[in-house]
Amino acid sequence: MKKLNVAVIGQGRSGKNIHGLYFESKENIYYNVKYVVDKSPERRKIAEETYNCKTFEDYTELFNYDDIDLVVNSTYSEMHYSITKDLLMHKFNVLTEKPMARNRYEADDLIKTAKDNSVTLAIFQQSLLAPDFLKVKEIIEKGIVGEPKIISIRYNSLSRRWDWQTLQKRLAGSVYNTGPHPIGQAMDMLGFGDDIKVEYSKLYCANTSGDANDVAKIILSAPDKPICDIEISSIDAFCDYKIKVQGTRGTIKATSEKVTVKYFKDEENEERPVIEDFIHENFKPTYCKDNLIIHEFTEDLTGTVFTLSTEQVYENIYNVLTKGEELFVSPEKIAKLVGVMEKIHADNPLPRIY
Repeated sequence: MKKLNVAVIGQGRSGKNIHGLYFESKENIYYNVKYVVDKSPERRKIAEETYNCKTFEDYTELFNYDDIDLVVNSTYSEMHYSITKDLLMHKFNVLTEKPMARNRYEADDLIKTAKDNSVTLAIFQQSLLAPDFLKVKEIIEKGIVGEPKIISIRYNSLSRRWDWQTLQKRLAGSVYNTGPHPIGQAMDMLGFGDDIKVEYSKLYCANTSGDANDVAKIILSAPDKPICDIEISSIDAFCDYKIKVQGTRGTIKATSEKVTVKYFKDEENEERPVIEDFIHENFKPTYCKDNLIIHEFTEDLTGTVFTLSTEQVYENIYNVLTKGEELFVSPEKIAKLVGVMEKIHADNPLPRIY
C-alpha cells in the first residue's frame, strides 16, 4: 500500500500532540510526514528529528513542491480560513483544524474554493466519531430508550486558562475552541438540517484570564426532534457525564469510559389507563405508585477521541484520496456548525479588552 505524503503546518498542541501523536503511532500505515512548517526553529528541529522530514518557517514554501498529497492546517484558529483558502487555491488537499472558519460566509467560500480547484477539503471534527458518541447513537437507533426527547451534552470542568485560547482576537474562547465538539454532536443528533434553531444562548467570562468566553449555555432545536441542551463550562466541578439522553422509555448516560442505560419495556409493565379522579387506597388519597420493571446495563468503551477517532478520520481521508470514497464528516455539515457558532457570538457580544 502506497503511503501519502503529508505536510503539517503548526507544531503546537494540535499539530504535535494530536496529529503528530497519530503520525508517530503504529496505527499510521497510510501517511509519511514529508514536510513540517513552524515559526519556531526549536520546534522545526524536533520535527526534523522525529519525522526525518524537511521543515520551513513559512507555509508558502510548500508551493514549491508537487509531491504533497495532503496538508494539515493546525495553525492558530484565526489563521484557519486564510491559510486553508490559499492552500486550496494552490490545489492542495487540506485537512484543517476546527474551527473551520470565523463565519458561514468564510466556510461556504472554502467549500466553493475546494470545488473550483477539484481538491478535497476536510475538517478535523473527530468528536463526531468519538466512541462514546457513536455508542449513544447506536443505542438510540436500536430504540432501547424509546424516542429521545432531551439530549444533554456537557463539556464541563472546574478549571482556569490563560493562553491564546482566551482571546477574542485569536478567534478563541470555549465556543470556538471546545464548542465544535458538543455543538457538532448536538447538530448531528438533530440531523444537521437547515431548520436547526438556536433557541437560547448565553456566554460568560468566569475564570478566564482573557476576554473570550469560558462558560456557555446553548439550547438547539429542530422540528420533530429532541431538544439539545449544551454546556461548555469552566465552573462545574460535579458533572458526571458527557452525554445524557432522556427517552420515552429510559435514559442513556455516557462518559468517555463507559455508557450506562436504564430503561423499561412496555410489554413487561401493566398498562395504566388515565384516571380522571384522584387516586385513593381504602378511600384515603394517595400518589401514583408504579413498580416498573427496570433494566440496566453498562458497556465499557475502548479507545479515545484522541486515538481511535483520529485514526478513523485519517483512514477515511486516505480512502477519499485513493479510492474516491465520501468524507464521514462533510464540510457542508461543518459550515452549518460554523453558522450556529456565528449566531451564538452575535447574540452574546462580550467586551473586547485585548
